[in-house]
Amino acid sequence: MNERATTILLRGRKVVGGRAEGEALVTRERISGWGGIDPRTGTIIETRHELRGCSFAGRVLVFPGAKGSSGWSNQFHLARLSGAAPAAMLFTEMSTKVALGAVVTRAPAMTDFDQDPFALIATGDWVRVDADRGVVEVIKRA
Repeated sequence: MNERATTILLRGRKVVGGRAEGEALVTRERISGWGGIDPRTGTIIETRHELRGCSFAGRVLVFPGAKGSSGWSNQFHLARLSGAAPAAMLFTEMSTKVALGAVVTRAPAMTDFDQDPFALIATGDWVRVDADRGVVEVIKRA
């Protein structure tokens, strides 16, 4: 990492514990699980989604939350089984769909942040998530 990189700290609430880090993939649009992602690759395939064609596999997914049916959690569970799950999940709108999806994905997940993650995290930033401590460290890309 660049020594002069800007680092930002956010605090939030743990949904699923653990620590992970990776490149951020950010969208202000909700993600549809059933029919919206390819669980074999972690690729968003929803036709009108701004991230269509992008994979969240191994990345820190920053998004509002889930949309669509309760099949959302199943698709993210299948992504975990295929090795295509996000490294961590940060979301702003808690629902039973997104909570269950986070649990079955088994990736560290957080919500209820003290600052707006969409204003502070951009796709490509490096993000360290320590859900057990409730801390997100964002290292801004140069």
